[in-house]
Amino acid sequence: MNNPDVVFESHVPGLPLIGRGKVRDIYSVDDDHLLIVTTDRLSAYDVVLPDPIPGKGAVLTRISRFWFAMMADLIDNQLTDLRVADVIDDDALAASLESRSLVVRRLKPLPIEAVVRGYLIGSGWRDYEATGSTSGIELPTGLQQAAKLPHTMFTPASKAETGEHDENISFEDVIDLVGERIATRVRDVSIAIYERAAEHALERGIIIADTKFEFGLDKEGKLYLIDEVLTPDSSRFWPEASYRTGISPPSFDKQFVRDYLDTLDWDKTAPGPELPADIREQTAAKYREALERLTGAPA
Repeated sequence: MNNPDVVFESHVPGLPLIGRGKVRDIYSVDDDHLLIVTTDRLSAYDVVLPDPIPGKGAVLTRISRFWFAMMADLIDNQLTDLRVADVIDDDALAASLESRSLVVRRLKPLPIEAVVRGYLIGSGWRDYEATGSTSGIELPTGLQQAAKLPHTMFTPASKAETGEHDENISFEDVIDLVGERIATRVRDVSIAIYERAAEHALERGIIIADTKFEFGLDKEGKLYLIDEVLTPDSSRFWPEASYRTGISPPSFDKQFVRDYLDTLDWDKTAPGPELPADIREQTAAKYREALERLTGAPA
């Protein structure tokens, strides 16, 4: 793919590369700041697929900025006043990465995924089918796939290394990992963010079925919202008009790609299969539609 607007892997001379995640490349700026470049890579079943989704990184960055601003009264976040051009000397490179990059505070990430569910789907549904509960929380009997839960649930997960699978854990496990004060704050603010976002999205025809947040601490132990927020990569977005229970509903997120992959003879381990051009293009269109509906801004 020779499209110059597509970034599968970034390269920023002059800034030390700390690591490449499933989607983001992270560079050291100084002792207090990082540069995060959101690429067009797509992971599914914890495997990075070989084909990028055009424009995806810029869409994720714009959606995250939108939610960071909306939730700023609930919790401080990783954003700073620095622009990409402030930390990259090459003007052309800085301009090419501006739309998909953030200069953020350098924080210590918590070792958990703060998962919030409003509907029973994904690993929550699989846990429920097997045990009648999810993350140790008992649920009513007889619920269908994609059913609306009786109340918003905090169902945390352990953080896995790239290529490994996150595992659902209990709130007591979170307390063991980060202490009761931080665990309680993470749970309460995660639910508050989700419920505010879900109300906003529903007014625009989107059901946010579930999502996951990440948090980090500064040197004084203050909690911040970090990484990405309520994007099609970290959430399930369902069109309200076509929602029904008993199935995995149509979506504006990467579930569309997962559903395609489920039709293949693939064992969900690396290397991932190539994506046909039409699947890549439809995925990009779904991400753009999510941006437009949620933010009201053109993609």
